[in-house]
Amino acid sequence: MRTALTLLFLLALGALPGALLPQRSLNAQKVTEFIAENGWWGRFLDRLQFYDVYASYWFSAVYVLLFVSLVGCLLPRSWEYFKQMRAKPVLTPRNLARMPHHAAAELALTPEAVVARAGRRLKGWRLVERAEADGARTVSAERGFLRETGNLVFHFSLLGLLVAFALGKMFGYEGQVIVQSQGGQFCNSGVFNYDSFRPGLRVDGTDLNQFCVKVDDFHATYLHNGQAESFRADIGHQSGADLASGTWRPYPLEVNSPLRTVGDRVYLLGHGYTPLFTVTFPNGLTRTGAIQWRPVNEVTLASEGATKFDPPGVTDPEQRRTSQLAITGLLAPTAVFRGELLDSAFPEARDPAVAIDVYRGDLGTDSGRGQSIFSIDRKMVQEGKLAKVARKNLRKDESVTLDDGTVIRFDGVRDWVSLQVSHDPTQGWVLGFSVLVVLGLGVSLSVKRRRVWVRATPQEDGRTVVEVGGLARTDQAGYGEEFTALSRDLLKEES
Repeated sequence: MRTALTLLFLLALGALPGALLPQRSLNAQKVTEFIAENGWWGRFLDRLQFYDVYASYWFSAVYVLLFVSLVGCLLPRSWEYFKQMRAKPVLTPRNLARMPHHAAAELALTPEAVVARAGRRLKGWRLVERAEADGARTVSAERGFLRETGNLVFHFSLLGLLVAFALGKMFGYEGQVIVQSQGGQFCNSGVFNYDSFRPGLRVDGTDLNQFCVKVDDFHATYLHNGQAESFRADIGHQSGADLASGTWRPYPLEVNSPLRTVGDRVYLLGHGYTPLFTVTFPNGLTRTGAIQWRPVNEVTLASEGATKFDPPGVTDPEQRRTSQLAITGLLAPTAVFRGELLDSAFPEARDPAVAIDVYRGDLGTDSGRGQSIFSIDRKMVQEGKLAKVARKNLRKDESVTLDDGTVIRFDGVRDWVSLQVSHDPTQGWVLGFSVLVVLGLGVSLSVKRRRVWVRATPQEDGRTVVEVGGLARTDQAGYGEEFTALSRDLLKEES
């Protein structure tokens, strides 16, 4: 038990870095920034896996050792408990006056009558009657075995929690995706549909639960200081037979009200804005861009991003690469201008505006390298393959015309929502074991293990000396009152 407690303490201690330091599984960018800010100390913590605490070798080792220790503790303890349950209450001690609780009286009753009275009074106790060599009759009784039962239930449930958590990490998965409002859809058909995906050790992403979600609308309310009060996404979802029939079932998705479907949970994590741009090229063809921008101020939802376009009607690959467009800059949901500088005064889209830089040239999207949707490749700018051709502040429905006649119009904003899909096949077991942990702990703390002995010794004058002894095997608090009431009933004269 001491070993298990030590390992439990080490497990809690080991979890501290996971709470205090950024974790790669949650935000790899913050980990990179933290390492860069802290130099050799940040790199040293990285070598110790402090940014991947729950997947580290040392945390897993403590976890497994705690599991082994609990098993090694519970098996012999359960066997001892089983033997105690089958054993009879222990013999009455020869000198009951040495017990922590003791009372005696001389009654005008036979030993048999005293034993019968004790049997009635101690109904519900485990008891056994015995006869001694000098003619005395004894009763040995004990109660409170549920205390050890609660202890065992608590520890076995804790063991079950460890197993359930481990299986959940093996067969569960979690993914995040951004979906546009006003009809944007997401289907849980494969890992490539996610923006980020964290599979369990036994999940390869080829057998996910099939369902689809459509975001019809999004509503947010804010306090006067800009703090978010509520988020709600009006969504439709389909699974099972609905996928074949095309039936969408409505659901109001809120922050603390996830959608539960086919064993998965869909959470609403947050939202942001997508600027809408319409580009009219010199040949008269138009393209509309609607790519989400990333909030850089969580209070005002001022956002940055990049909306990229390929020129329409251009078949020559070289010409297409050299005439691509990118619109980058700052989006303000509620615009406020400080001179020429744009800022956002409120997170709600009351008066949206953008401060944009327009680049033309080779965006590097055909280079084979991965590229963020929120920014352009600065290397292409440094090499002169991508050049800035315009800078402008635009309110809704305003436009800017480039030197070649291309017109870029800002059409306003659209909401996007961030969804998280979580699959944990053991969540029911975790809930069940958690309830048993609480119940077992409650029983073990409320029930007291105690023993009572009664000895009735006949005297020559026909009377009987009755002794009552009591012992609380654990905490004695509260047993004194119970023993006093019990001994008073056993030692009273017949009326």
